[in-house]
Amino acid sequence: MAEKSGGSKKLLWIMVILVLLSSAGAAAAIYMVMDQRDGDTAAADTEEAMVRESPIFMRIEPFTVNLADDSYGSRLLYTGVTLRVGNEESKMILEEHLPQVRSRLLMLLSGKQADELTSMEGKQQLTQEIVDRLSVPLTENQPALDLREVLFTDFIVQ
Repeated sequence: MAEKSGGSKKLLWIMVILVLLSSAGAAAAIYMVMDQRDGDTAAADTEEAMVRESPIFMRIEPFTVNLADDSYGSRLLYTGVTLRVGNEESKMILEEHLPQVRSRLLMLLSGKQADELTSMEGKQQLTQEIVDRLSVPLTENQPALDLREVLFTDFIVQ
């Protein structure tokens, strides 16, 4: 009889240990799942913080410019420009002073030669010159323009 009760105690202890181990495993699994949910929530919060901002474009009607004379004689540039600005205030300022903007662009472009404008480097340099030219205030007490990019929508040198 003593052997029987000893075997029952062993079985009881084994069952207790198995129950404890399975409980610990279940607790670890629940912790892992909950921890992943917190990570997903943090990722979702980051995504919400990184709200996609729509670009603001200002289109300038295409125009034709006589380029500076070169070895081929008189040449023309037909170009359309779109400006990407960083805020609505910059767009409003440019729209209010559009004749000045167009004049500055015409003056800049008319001083160029065709061979300067036909290369990729020449176009990139021109975009930087346009940004520099338009960054000069159009009126007194004008806030700085947030001009992000110059995009050519039409560009024909003839």
